[in-house]
Amino acid sequence: MRGRMVIAATLLCGAGAAAADEQPICADRPGKATSACTVPPSKWQVETGLADWTLQKGGGERDTSLTLGETTIKYGLTNASDIEVDVTPLERSTTRLGSFHESASGFGDLDLIYKQRVTSPDGPLQVIVMPVVKLPTANDRLGNGKWEGGLLVPIGYAIAQSPFSIGATPELDWAADADGHGHHLAMQQVATLGWAATEKLTLSAELWGAWDWDPRGTTRQYSADASAAYLLNKDLQLDAGANFGLNRNSPDVELYAGVSARF
Repeated sequence: MRGRMVIAATLLCGAGAAAADEQPICADRPGKATSACTVPPSKWQVETGLADWTLQKGGGERDTSLTLGETTIKYGLTNASDIEVDVTPLERSTTRLGSFHESASGFGDLDLIYKQRVTSPDGPLQVIVMPVVKLPTANDRLGNGKWEGGLLVPIGYAIAQSPFSIGATPELDWAADADGHGHHLAMQQVATLGWAATEKLTLSAELWGAWDWDPRGTTRQYSADASAAYLLNKDLQLDAGANFGLNRNSPDVELYAGVSARF
């Protein structure tokens, strides 16, 4: 399942008096966490990863992946809910081991998402319930060809009288078995510290972990991540970030940049 992205926008979610559509854009990028906010009613929001590159090395093997244009399109239903579609128009993965070289490219999988806030909009604590369904639209060399799903519960808390916020995104997934003959449980967790350095610049640090209990064997991944988001105006945000793997199962490094806009 995807790892959703966050800035320290929980500071804005708990602002209280102002109407939701008067607040600056609250996006799920950058980062692997998911922001505890929804798109204002009748508003559209588009969040695009301009480029996302990962590198993983080990045992003489070098694996890279490049994703271009991954885009989440959102529409606000109510003051507390939105619907979303996440699409990846181009992925490319490459494996090198000695003289062996293999690559694959094409359209990625597609995610359908619903977000529902379950807390008061003017409190410091924000909680979202977020079911996700993955449609297997990627080709066999990029995806597993299986329907999958998950449930995320993004949580954000704005620390009173400070420029800091904290957040978490527990996630439980229904993932396809590696042998293609069933499904099993997997889990992800992200802990986030956000700092509103200025009115326009937000910096975030994260710790991320993932546990996949496939019948063939459990896989664990961990990373330490950092990101920055900059508001050009209240409806337009630029971002960039870097993720660093903390064990051999995780990519050594991931670098990305993107843009989010609200209409």
